[in-house]
Amino acid sequence: MSDHDQSLWLKTCREHVEPSVSAGDVSVDLAVIGGGYTGCSAALTAAKSGASVCLLEAQEIGHGGSGRNVGLVNAGLWLPPAEIRAHLGDEAGDHLIDLLAAAPSEVFDLIDQHGIDCEPVRNGTLHCAHSAAGFRDLQARQAQLSAAGAPVELLSAEQAGQRTGSAAFHGALFDPRAGTIQPLAYVRGLARAAVEAGALTLTQNPVQSMQHVEGVWVLNTAKGTVRAKSVVQATNAYHRDLTDTAPAYVPVYYFQYATAPLPDNLRASVLPGGEGCWDTGLIMTSFRMDQEGRFIIGAMGDLDQVGGTIHKSWIKRKLAQLYPQLADQPLVEGWHGRIAMTSDHIPKITRIGPNALSIHGYSGRGIGPGTVFGRLAAESLLKEDQSMLPVPAVMDHRENWTGLRRAYFETGAALTHFIKARF
Repeated sequence: MSDHDQSLWLKTCREHVEPSVSAGDVSVDLAVIGGGYTGCSAALTAAKSGASVCLLEAQEIGHGGSGRNVGLVNAGLWLPPAEIRAHLGDEAGDHLIDLLAAAPSEVFDLIDQHGIDCEPVRNGTLHCAHSAAGFRDLQARQAQLSAAGAPVELLSAEQAGQRTGSAAFHGALFDPRAGTIQPLAYVRGLARAAVEAGALTLTQNPVQSMQHVEGVWVLNTAKGTVRAKSVVQATNAYHRDLTDTAPAYVPVYYFQYATAPLPDNLRASVLPGGEGCWDTGLIMTSFRMDQEGRFIIGAMGDLDQVGGTIHKSWIKRKLAQLYPQLADQPLVEGWHGRIAMTSDHIPKITRIGPNALSIHGYSGRGIGPGTVFGRLAAESLLKEDQSMLPVPAVMDHRENWTGLRRAYFETGAALTHFIKARF
């Protein structure tokens, strides 16, 4: 395991899920492969409905992108509404827009219902304009989002400075529906709630093969066989051995660093309202505070590649640029995760066989969409009604030149950070 797999969230998580003890072979209504937001949401939904469900995770709950997330609970996708409609059509596009507009409420309601100890703060998010062009983009987004009914507010440079505590931005788009959480604690809380509702949860138990035999799915693992009427495959960017049903995506890495808890005088000057933030840069930067007053800043890049040193050097300079008063604060934690990106930045639901769906491709926007997609996938399979899905399921999804495109994104991030770290 890489040192950069050890996230701050792993060290500060206060949620614990007790995995089930396998009694050998089991038969269930729904098998869920993958213990991230999508998988845990699906398992919790099925268990609460009274269905029998088995959640299978190759590592620990939240091992993948869910446990390495920035922790921004945003409404919608990266794409503005017009682009979503352009890809899906007006009816399907509006359906997805409406579902994901309510995603933060669904997340925070689950946190309340199940007492998930994940540092929830619902004070909104700020999409910050890093340039004049970035502010024009926010103006266009604000117009589209407002037309779709979103209560977003466009802030001037002065207002953005007051809200962020930084003079670096040309303005910001405030979304009061959104907020922040401790992302690993949230997903482990979902899994804990699923267990309490009756779900079997088997960790350190990768699925080695899967086949549909006489109307039933047979999933073979090192600890036994699971037979299921239906399957949700929610492995996203951390897919392992099931090559026949592997999701197609471009792997993109995102890293984060955190300071130690800031002294009170510094803490009061940074994000006094507690919003989570990201900017409009092509190589995006995110930043937020956690409950203990750590400042957490991140950007695209793989810390285990040759550009890792460049990324860290750049993030220190970026920190000082945004908040000069934090320039002397050491970055004591660093980690990264893998994102499953699709060409159109819209998540995909693929039919991988009878009563079996694979879900992936949140393109870095996993908390709200993952929660919603997992719930609706479970409901649609249990009720045998695919019209309930958030996007139409397809028989196949392909991405071309994924290796080259991964290299393109990583090289672009490293070059950008190298140049901006020096000039």
